[in-house]
Amino acid sequence: MQRACVIGSGPNGLAAAIVLAQAGLKVDVYEAEAQPGGGTRTLELTLPGFRHDFGSAVHPMGAGSPFFSTLPLAEHGLQWVHGTSPLAHPLDDGTAVTLEHSLQDQERQLGEDGAAWRELVEPMVTYWKDFVADAMGPVTHIPRRPLLMLQFGWKAMQPATKLARGTFRGARARALFAGLAAHSFLSLDEGLSPAVGLVLAAAAHVVGWPVPRGGSQAIANALIGHLEELGGTVHTGQRITSLEGMDPKEGPVLCDVTPRQLLSIAGERLQKTYRKAMTEFRYGPGVFKIDYALSAPIPWTARECYRAITVHLGGTLEEIARSEHAATHGAIAEKPFVLVAQPSLFDATRAPEGKHIAWMYCHVPNATTEDMTSRIEAQLERFAPGFQDCVLERRVSTPAMLESMDANLVGGDIGGGELSMRQFLFRPALGGYYTGTRNLYLCSSSTPPGGGVHGMCGYHAARMAVRRLR
Repeated sequence: MQRACVIGSGPNGLAAAIVLAQAGLKVDVYEAEAQPGGGTRTLELTLPGFRHDFGSAVHPMGAGSPFFSTLPLAEHGLQWVHGTSPLAHPLDDGTAVTLEHSLQDQERQLGEDGAAWRELVEPMVTYWKDFVADAMGPVTHIPRRPLLMLQFGWKAMQPATKLARGTFRGARARALFAGLAAHSFLSLDEGLSPAVGLVLAAAAHVVGWPVPRGGSQAIANALIGHLEELGGTVHTGQRITSLEGMDPKEGPVLCDVTPRQLLSIAGERLQKTYRKAMTEFRYGPGVFKIDYALSAPIPWTARECYRAITVHLGGTLEEIARSEHAATHGAIAEKPFVLVAQPSLFDATRAPEGKHIAWMYCHVPNATTEDMTSRIEAQLERFAPGFQDCVLERRVSTPAMLESMDANLVGGDIGGGELSMRQFLFRPALGGYYTGTRNLYLCSSSTPPGGGVHGMCGYHAARMAVRRLR
């Protein structure tokens, strides 16, 4: 049985390992940290009994992943938990605009802009399986629905501010869409900034925005459970610093790392032109994250916020646009756009009885040392007066601290690299997953389709490796 090695046990590394094992290879996965999962680890970061997600917390693309949906992950303990609505976006008038599970409910929610919302997302919702397979495929693949992808591309190439103002008449719908678009980590006046938001909006009406019961670690544990059924093995606490002992001539080596780590690991084995491309790879803005142990739920002014696991704090389209423009241009926003997750409202396993957790972050310039705690908490107090009275303990994670806990989070960049037009088409280089060195592949979120817990980067890289091996 031919051997294959995977470096990194994040969702992409584990997805790659499963594809290789399905093809009959003996697979070993090597993880630097003591706990596998990469960005899907769950840890007691504040007080005993409070289970916080180190990285991602809410998983629309995990629930909607074309590859994960083919795997028996429920048999290995993965249970999705949904809020009453996927998302709430509070406003200064004391109300909140929400993203609903049903497209019909969403149309009613947005009133005068309901029909425009339906027109914007309904084609993606109707043909979701084909759409998500196309949107999360390699850049060069032939789409299943070319016309749908052409329509999506036309919308996605516009700046989010332009698309929002051209589509919606009211401030509420514009604010809701701006928060979705901000997940791109791009300034909202740039092309491609609506792309991620459009996918997330459609996902809400098809698969929702769920959390795994017990925390994001459940995703990694389920993937590992299935991999072990196929004969694969995960080795933790083994940081790979070179390819010594992993000769690509003997079998595929897939790296769930970013270009910076690949350069360090592979070094002179990489061709000169490929090394140059890796050196020039650009990382995106970072995040400044805070985890809270709370004595009670966040005391939102807008009651709608209690219906959702995810809450976007940013006010209007214009305010969110200023925040994201600052983060992408090396500045600090005084009123940052803050993404909040409150999973314990719907999953009681995450905190001791009667207590709660909150997970939140804002976008900041890559590797900044600025302390955003007071600015984030000012946004909390703005929409949830009295929040400070609920705080039992907080754990602040700067970009540097996040990188120290996961080397792939370079400068706090959780998306695997900037989503510029160049790095959308050549991610991270012309070859995509193949490094140009025989049997050596990159399978991290620095490859198509990019960031998110969906495993599709690892899936596509491993399929390429198997094809080339055969």
